Amino acid sequence: MDLGIHYFTFTHPEWETTLADRFQETAQIADQGGVNLLTVMDHWFQMLHAGGPFEPMLEGYTSLGFLAGVTQNVRLSLLVTGVTYRHPGLLAKTVTTLDVLSKGRAMLGIGAAWYDREHAGLGVPFPPTAERFERLEETLQICRQMWSDNDGAFHGKHYQLEETINLPPAVRGSVPVMIGGGGEQKTLRMVAEYAQACNLFGGPGDEALGTVRHKLEVLRGHCERLGTDYDAIEKTMLYRSNPVEDPDAFLTDVERYKALGIDLVNFTPPAYVDPIPWATGMVEKVVPRLKSV
Repeated sequence: MDLGIHYFTFTHPEWETTLADRFQETAQIADQGGVNLLTVMDHWFQMLHAGGPFEPMLEGYTSLGFLAGVTQNVRLSLLVTGVTYRHPGLLAKTVTTLDVLSKGRAMLGIGAAWYDREHAGLGVPFPPTAERFERLEETLQICRQMWSDNDGAFHGKHYQLEETINLPPAVRGSVPVMIGGGGEQKTLRMVAEYAQACNLFGGPGDEALGTVRHKLEVLRGHCERLGTDYDAIEKTMLYRSNPVEDPDAFLTDVERYKALGIDLVNFTPPAYVDPIPWATGMVEKVVPRLKSV
C-alpha cells in the first residue's frame, strides 16, 4: 500500500516568516522518503473547522507548480479541484502544464465544490448542487476531449468551447483523473465513467471501515453497469488519524482497508505544529512498513 500526504493547513508556528521554507522542506522529505502522492487543498479561504477564513491559505495550482520545481518523484494533485473555481478549458490547460513541467507527475483531483462562503467572499458564482454536478460532468468531458486528438468544438449545456487545442500535450497523452467524494448516485457513477481514481473517507474503527466497504461496493456496481474495469481504478482514502503516534495500531487497521482494495492512504499533518518532524516520522516509521502491507 502507498502513502499520500495531504497538506491541508499552513497554520504552523511562525507561518508568517516560515511558510514557504517549511512547505518546501516537508515536500522534499516526502519526495525523498517514498511518499507516493502529495496534495494540497483547492480553497481560497481555510475551512471553518480548521480555523476559518482568517487562517493562511495558498492558491492550489500555484502551490503545485512550486512543488513541481522542488520535487522529483512524488505525484502532485489538488484534493480536490472545485469545479466552480475555473473554466474547464483553462483547468485542462493548467493541469496539462503542471504535468509537462513535472515530467508526468500530475493528477487532476476534482469534485463538485461546496464552500459557499469563499465563493460569496470573492464574488465567484456558486450554483445549486444539481447544477454543480452537471458542470462537473461537462468538465470531465471537456478534459477528456482536450487530452485526445479531437481539438474541435464542445457544446454543452453550461460550457461552449470552439477549439479544444491543448499543446504541448500531457506527458502520457492524458492526465489521470481522481474524483473526490462518496456520493452514490452521481459522484461514484462519474468515477466509474470518467476517472482513474477515487478518494473516500476512512479512519479507525468498524464503522468507518463499513462505510468504505459500502462505497466500494456501490462503485463496483456502477462499473459493472457501465462496462468499465473496477480493478483498474485506484482506490485512495483520506484517513483521519495520526499513524506516527501508534504505527502498530494503524498498520493493524490499515490491513483491513487493504483487504477491501484500498491502494493508497492520505494523511494530513496536524495544524499548529511544525510539519517537518511529522513528515520525517512518517517516512521513517510508517512508509517502509506500509509498503509491505
